[in-house]
This record gives sequence, C-alpha cells and structure tokens, in this order.
Amino acid sequence: MSEDFGKNHKRIVFTESDHKHAQLIVKLKSYGMTQAKFFRSLIAGYVNGDPRIEEFILEQGNLSIARKDKVHRNLQEGRDIVTNLGLSEDQIEDLFDVIAGEHPDL
Repeated sequence: MSEDFGKNHKRIVFTESDHKHAQLIVKLKSYGMTQAKFFRSLIAGYVNGDPRIEEFILEQGNLSIARKDKVHRNLQEGRDIVTNLGLSEDQIEDLFDVIAGEHPDL
C-alpha cells in the first residue's frame, strides 16, 4: 500500500429531500451532534463491526432471508474467533498491518 493511504480525505456525497434534511438537522441538534459527527460515527461503527449498526444495515439491505442468515452466522463466527483468540483491537490492527506489508498488492 502507498504510504499516503489513509491520509487522504474523500468526500461522500448523496442527495436527500429538503424535508428529510431539515428533520435530520432538528433531531441532531437535540442530541448536540453535527451532521459530520453523525455520519462519521455511523461509518466508524459500521467499519469497526458495531453489531448494532451491522444489524440495522443488514435489515435495510435487499438480501434474501437465507443470505441474511448466512451473514448473521459469519458475523457471529468472526466475533467468536476474536473472543476465543483473546485479541485486542490493537493486535487485530497489527495483524492487518503485517498482511498489508507482506502483500502490498492487496
């Protein structure tokens, strides 16, 4: 991987109605949260495997019941493996760094 990977910023853009946007702003203000913090929190939770967010995303998707069940099983198996190995988040990140170093083409 490039030494700059992870240092560059990407803009994520999508459209929504002005009414939904206004509803979002009002609701976020009641929680004292900005749009940026809201979306960054959701992205971080999803990427880091927060089971609450994964479950919500899974339910919003267009997967068949059988495929959803398979995803549920895979997620649980992954959590079980991490638990059984007793790896911390830092140790898991170190493993990914080692893999990226040995296989920069991935």
